[in-house]
Amino acid sequence: MSISLKVAHGKSEILIERDVRNRLIQHANLDRKVLVLCDDGIPYEYVETVRKQCGIPFVKIIPHGEKSKSLNMVEELCAFMVQKSFGKEDLVLAVGGGVVGDLGGFIASIYLGGIDVISLPTTTLSQIDSSIGGKTAVNFAGAKNMVGTFYQPSKVFIDLNTLSTLTRRQYYSGIVEALKAGLIRDPRLFDLFVNNKVDFAEEIPPADLEEVIERSLYVKRDVVEEDEKEEGVRKILNFGHTIGHAIESLYMGKYYHGECVGLGMLIVLENEKLRKQVKEILKKMDMPTYVEFTVEELIPYITKDKKFDGEKISLVQVDTVGKAYIKEVDLDWMKRHLEEYKK
Repeated sequence: MSISLKVAHGKSEILIERDVRNRLIQHANLDRKVLVLCDDGIPYEYVETVRKQCGIPFVKIIPHGEKSKSLNMVEELCAFMVQKSFGKEDLVLAVGGGVVGDLGGFIASIYLGGIDVISLPTTTLSQIDSSIGGKTAVNFAGAKNMVGTFYQPSKVFIDLNTLSTLTRRQYYSGIVEALKAGLIRDPRLFDLFVNNKVDFAEEIPPADLEEVIERSLYVKRDVVEEDEKEEGVRKILNFGHTIGHAIESLYMGKYYHGECVGLGMLIVLENEKLRKQVKEILKKMDMPTYVEFTVEELIPYITKDKKFDGEKISLVQVDTVGKAYIKEVDLDWMKRHLEEYKK
């Protein structure tokens, strides 16, 4: 199936099709210079499959993990593209998870003022969330996603069969973003988790997985089309991310993004019934529901968040499933909730 995302500054075509990685050339212009960007954590057969379909491919394999989302890596890759004489008509093709997608999108947005970028996300996290919407960023000054742009990929190819290589932890860490999507905008999606229509003993069955991913994408698409540059309603996509990013920055590399988002949602939820439901769902997915930290060491990361204006934090809250809203809180509110969580 195909989903279109249209905003003022671009358009993305999102194609959901099993084994589409083998047929990219049927759906995109690859007869040009292509920077095939991937990390060393994905099967090399995926890289070779993509490379063979490109007219003039240049493969760059970066180290797996958040440390690759840096300005140093941006400089290295841009220098490589200059050396290989990449022009305005050429392409960045990001193959991998969220780090590769963010980095590839950011490089494409700034190189020569912007060149084409296509994404082939290979993890649940990137397929459900980070590969669409045009939000690109790298880490800076010890904080996640501090430097970034909004830049839409022309195409996103979602091949559910690439998920078979993920560990259980990687798989469900990404599914947390689907849980978030249900909480903020889609009660039916949340219901799939609450009423055990998803079998957490193994991977989500194929039919349910497709519904989970499609519904998550529709949530993301609808919100982004309404607010491309995160000036209003798009902020609800950050549910769980303010504290989640702080935990991720504090424990850089120890916890996955989805695990931290799950923790962030637990900490800020004020609806006791919802908090208990989310906690039980996270446990079924073997996601952490508690990590050690002191309030004093976490607050500096929270104050680096772009949603903090020096006094107030624009925090996403959910009291009723499907109806997220922005709540302005101060640091005292945040400290209280962090202390309550630690009890």
